[in-house]
Amino acid sequence: MTAPASSPLFSVEHLSVAFRRRRQPSFAAVRDVSFTIDENETVALVGESGSGKSVTALAMMGLLPKYNVEMASVSRIVYRERDLLRCSDDERRRLRGADMAMIFQEPMTSLNPVFTIGYQIAEVLRLHKGMSAAAAQARCIELLDEAGLPEPRRALARYPSQLSGGQQQRAMIAMALACTPRLLIADEPTTALDVTVQKQIVELLKTLKARHRMSILFISHDLALVGELADRIIVMRHGEIREAGDTQQIFSAPRDRYTQALLQCRPRLDETPSRLPTIDDFMAASQESVEKKARALSPLTPLPPRERGTLSPLLEVDHLKKSFFKREGLWRRYEIPAVKGVSFTLRRGETLGVVGESGCGKTTLGLTLLRLHHATSGAVRFDGQDVLTLSEKAFMPYRRRMQIVFQNPYASLNPRFTVGQSLLEPILLHRMASGRQAATALAFDWLYRVGLDREAFDKYPHEFSGGQRQRIALARALTVEPELLICDEPVSALDVSVQAQILNLLKDLQEQLGVSYLFISHDLAVVRYLCDTVMVMRDGEVIETGDVESLYRNPQDAYTRQLLAAVPHSGIRGQASEA
Repeated sequence: MTAPASSPLFSVEHLSVAFRRRRQPSFAAVRDVSFTIDENETVALVGESGSGKSVTALAMMGLLPKYNVEMASVSRIVYRERDLLRCSDDERRRLRGADMAMIFQEPMTSLNPVFTIGYQIAEVLRLHKGMSAAAAQARCIELLDEAGLPEPRRALARYPSQLSGGQQQRAMIAMALACTPRLLIADEPTTALDVTVQKQIVELLKTLKARHRMSILFISHDLALVGELADRIIVMRHGEIREAGDTQQIFSAPRDRYTQALLQCRPRLDETPSRLPTIDDFMAASQESVEKKARALSPLTPLPPRERGTLSPLLEVDHLKKSFFKREGLWRRYEIPAVKGVSFTLRRGETLGVVGESGCGKTTLGLTLLRLHHATSGAVRFDGQDVLTLSEKAFMPYRRRMQIVFQNPYASLNPRFTVGQSLLEPILLHRMASGRQAATALAFDWLYRVGLDREAFDKYPHEFSGGQRQRIALARALTVEPELLICDEPVSALDVSVQAQILNLLKDLQEQLGVSYLFISHDLAVVRYLCDTVMVMRDGEVIETGDVESLYRNPQDAYTRQLLAAVPHSGIRGQASEA
């Protein structure tokens, strides 16, 4: 454990932040928050979306917009005995990047798409260190190599769109470390990354912290993840601190009901409950019944296995291949295989999980099954019919029977359509109701089924949270009563409680409607909770398939064992605090 310094490196004192809203009262995002960060210490801020974590971090960096932000007069943000809220903009700017740096949650939006990675890192070095172009380039190569980016010299000339999500995050880390800051703020740096890349990023931050003896403020909604990195944990909800303490104490004896709920909501590898608890399950309970409720919800006995002999095949995939072709020069064209001869069977009313790292071909497989990509070869038999051989007109009825829920709820809904328009479009297109009045009634029914009220019908997507948008996307797919629903990472970017709500909803709908799921995910704990069978993919190929219980208990392939080993385990600490 890191010994506390005589005075903290950084302290936040009575921070209160409110946002002014037109014709409405101000919204209090952070309420009287106080905490400290010592030298060479990792502190984790944990909570759901809207808890005030990111607003707190942006206030510390001086990045909140001034035109609509109000701060309490007693608020202080102190770095080395300097109150940053009383510093000028120029003073704050000199500190950012040099003494304090931040890794943002979404690297694709925080990196400038029109500049190369090398240019963006070199800009930091030129502004804060006054380096020449040659010296800055040499330092960029060192930083990218330290961040673990392969072929760092070639990476300098690449644009963000040419890097994977994990590589983009490594480039952001290299940029943040360019001037060797004393404090690094990492805002959800592993959200939506697959488990192995997530583990690599966490291990990288541990290594860099020990090497540079810097402090880290790690922001996340996943307690299991921060348990492997943090010395202390601060739990926030609705802008307030609910609990703070040593990591081991938070995991072994959490005092606050909200902390207990966060620990219980996430699926686990060592058990398969019939239903995941949500935050509301715990917060609505009396203090005396919390422990009893936790025991009742988790662990539970596994569900009885289904009678496989009674289930007929719905989807049969035989040696499906999908390649992309890229031109080089005027004449040369070379093949990039994405899916390499995949075969499997999905029965009615069952869930098949498809797992693997980013780039393994999971999403390409799902899109090819729906003919959103043209297959290179192979057969896809849906209810006995090879849908790849059908004309577009003949395939139209199958589009109703095969639907997809995409990963990003923010991008999958048309921002110019109201929720009602998004739901009515497939209902009317596939003639699921006779007339607009009946179609509207059907849309209201589906909003109710996914846990939304009638008021959502006339609102736009930007008026909803990520979890609510995913419910809307799910309702849109289910309005046409599909027999197969492909779920492409539908919960990867959601808070643990919202994730539990969506997973419970998927189970409920499957029991009610008998729909089959092809569930694509990199989260093996989620797959274990929802799926009957699991198919592990790597480099476009299936390397292992089996019943979910058998595969998790006794994985045969070394790659499957590697994926399982990378899943964060609640309460298991890494070596972050032992430097």
